[in-house]
Amino acid sequence: MGNGLNSSELKEFLEEKYIKYNTLDFIDSDPIQVPHMFYKKEDIEICSFLTSTIAWGQRKTIIKNSLKMMELMGNSPYDFVMNSSEKEINNLSIKHRTFNEIDFRYFIKRLNYIYLEHGSIENVFKKFLLNNRMYNSIHNFKTIFFEDIHPKRTTKHVSDPFKGSACKRLNMFLRWMVRKDNNGVDFGIWKKVHPSYLSCPLDVHTGRVARKLGLLKRSQNDHKAVVELDNSLRKLNKIDPVRYDFSLFGLGVFEGF
Repeated sequence: MGNGLNSSELKEFLEEKYIKYNTLDFIDSDPIQVPHMFYKKEDIEICSFLTSTIAWGQRKTIIKNSLKMMELMGNSPYDFVMNSSEKEINNLSIKHRTFNEIDFRYFIKRLNYIYLEHGSIENVFKKFLLNNRMYNSIHNFKTIFFEDIHPKRTTKHVSDPFKGSACKRLNMFLRWMVRKDNNGVDFGIWKKVHPSYLSCPLDVHTGRVARKLGLLKRSQNDHKAVVELDNSLRKLNKIDPVRYDFSLFGLGVFEGF
């Protein structure tokens, strides 16, 4: 392992940071605070999906625009997705980086389709699980999401690992939905997908720290890097590898490691 730590020392170090950052305090500065406003599974699921979709850039702005999306949906995302009229959907207006109302309106319509046809977002991901990893599920989710007539511009807001993407935002969404512990950050409301299948949401911070710790050699933050990091983290904890996302992110963002 890099950084002069052997495997058991590295695990101990990461466990220590996991305990430090996987606490309710983490929510205060993180976009996950937005879905934490809700209690109903479907509300949490939809809010988490939309929030994670725009989770790039400054975290304050992500939180502000996620709250705005919820407000536009009357702070009842599931009710809005299932019961809003064409006119109400066409009145939606949002702008976050390159995500705008064209994208938002399409997302609402497709979420409606997914709940009507599949019962939940969880069911779509569960259906396509392969080799105890989420890659195939993410790819097929994107296929289903865009199988109807859609604005071409919107496709870039749902990543595809088979096109080489690290799928940071979708992996973060999946962590929120699947990981279950008693620390109160991740929701763990999906029961059909096991946490061992999850991948770390790889971004500039987690990537930098992972390389310094010798968990990752590949220099680009792409799908191949995610696979490499997956393999490293599974050696440390095969049941809940993505717990170390808290460690890597905390070290990178809060400690400038």
